[in-house]
Amino acid sequence: MPVIRLPGLALFLIIATSQQAAPAQSPKFPPGGQSSANLHVLSHIPMGKAFSMTNLDIEQDLSRPFVYAARMRVQGLDVIDVKDPRRAAVIYSWRIESPELHVGIGGMDAKYFKLNGRYYTALAMQFTQGGPDADLGAVVFDVTGLPNPGSVREAGRIRAGDVPGGFHNVFAYKHSDGRVLLFASNGPHANVYDMAKFLSGDPRQGLIAMVPVPDTSGWQVNNCHAVTCSYHDFYLGYDAATHRDLFYGAGAGGYHIYDVSRPEEPKRITSIAGVAGVTHGHTFTPTPDGRYAVAETEYQYAPLRIFDLKPGVEGQVKTISRPIGAWTADWRGLPHNTEVRWPYVFTSSYEDGLQVINMMDPTNPYTVGYYYTWDGPHQKGYGSDQNPEGGTSIYSGAFGVDVRNADGLVVILDFNTGFWALKMDGFDGWDGRQWGLPNVSSAQDWDHGPEGAPKITKQASR
Repeated sequence: MPVIRLPGLALFLIIATSQQAAPAQSPKFPPGGQSSANLHVLSHIPMGKAFSMTNLDIEQDLSRPFVYAARMRVQGLDVIDVKDPRRAAVIYSWRIESPELHVGIGGMDAKYFKLNGRYYTALAMQFTQGGPDADLGAVVFDVTGLPNPGSVREAGRIRAGDVPGGFHNVFAYKHSDGRVLLFASNGPHANVYDMAKFLSGDPRQGLIAMVPVPDTSGWQVNNCHAVTCSYHDFYLGYDAATHRDLFYGAGAGGYHIYDVSRPEEPKRITSIAGVAGVTHGHTFTPTPDGRYAVAETEYQYAPLRIFDLKPGVEGQVKTISRPIGAWTADWRGLPHNTEVRWPYVFTSSYEDGLQVINMMDPTNPYTVGYYYTWDGPHQKGYGSDQNPEGGTSIYSGAFGVDVRNADGLVVILDFNTGFWALKMDGFDGWDGRQWGLPNVSSAQDWDHGPEGAPKITKQASR
């Protein structure tokens, strides 16, 4: 069965050569059955061209109610104000200059960060050769003055000419040593940027390290710049028990964990590799204590797999090869991105919209809520970069998801239907300590650093 890549998107389909495309079907739910009773839409904003909405990031401070939405195909960034989540509105839009000359998909991911009292957003960009900016990895904006759209200014551009094609994903992380770091997927490694150095005009643009993709598959990834040899997505979190900053990377061969307490010298701890049905990891999100992880691989029919990381992290085994649990909303589809707020997993599940899972028993996860943001036909999803609207894939519907810990607001970007703000009954915010766990999630404490880490009195520099 051949592996087919959709250019630029790093989406993988495993399709039997004899299999015929399934006919389009009506929505999966009866009238009035679009949502479970405990999930409610606060606002919805249609945002234009189909297959142009990708990932998003919400600021965690209630006094800064801004969502940053990456836009592919229209090649830019939108900022959404959710001060009143029932009246969400787009307040700022940016598009790259001369968009008609650019080749590729454009904006794929956005992450905000705070540094020296100012707020920034890094927009990951992907352009290919044949047009301008094939070496452009990210555009960084100073967004301190929001909600005034006239105050937004471009603070700089990160370029990566050694591996053209841009960055597919970025992750902004407040390191335990006080630095603000940006991790970016780029060829057979993740680039690590010190954003204080970048903003100060460092000649290397703040590039301080690279986290390699380990060659667990025999693909000679160090000599390969294709997407099959790279990291697709990653997560960083502080492990208070061992006082380590850990990198969780999904990419070639599976899923890999590195100690990046000193990012200039990353040390691989363990990998999840040799898993049946997994040749390339897509998304990798651990629980707050780092004991378990939710992992996704990108092809139709693949469930989310849950792994017990303890044997690998504690050195009992070199690699982990078997999941302990699995979940999917519908066997015909595919769960996509995940945000873990123990015991819940918030999943943007393409055709199946927002799905909320309880994984208190990791061997038996189950659905506790859902809202179908996509109510169109089955298997009429993304086709190709050249013909995105002519496809027969399941890549349609909910793409990006994020959660605001202060009040439990859930935000979704849907490939077709746009932006959604939702609320789940009984989930009015999240703090890991209320569950007897470290207060660790994708949300960063930009002022104080990771919970449990030694306190830094000033920005570290190396």
